[in-house]
Amino acid sequence: MAIENNQVVSITYELKINGEVVDSNIDKEPLEFTYGVGQLIPGLESRMAEMNEGDSADIAVPAAEAYGEYNEEAKQALPKEQFEGIELSVGMPLQGQGQDGQPIQVVVEEIRENEVVVDFNHPLAGKDLNFSITVNSIN
Repeated sequence: MAIENNQVVSITYELKINGEVVDSNIDKEPLEFTYGVGQLIPGLESRMAEMNEGDSADIAVPAAEAYGEYNEEAKQALPKEQFEGIELSVGMPLQGQGQDGQPIQVVVEEIRENEVVVDFNHPLAGKDLNFSITVNSIN
């Protein structure tokens, strides 16, 4: 029986970007999620719609259906004093809080004399994702 909305699905996956493995849960705990409620990126979830328990597939998800296109305007220069007590380095991920109070992750893009430029894009924004998945169970 194919996956339906609100069912708990368990998958094993490997994620590659440009042929390089960047994430995997092979030989680890399977990923469990409720199908159809937005717990997975839209492009992966929609391409799993006809899969059944035990099925395996290679699924290509374009950036626009994953974490979105890279937005050059999603960068902001903040006063350096906001980072007091933190030993900053370029490329360093930082946890912050968005305007709505939700946690957000930013990456230090540049360290200037009096300010720090942070990038609010998701680290996988602008990247096409290639998954190899196996559906372990559907409940």
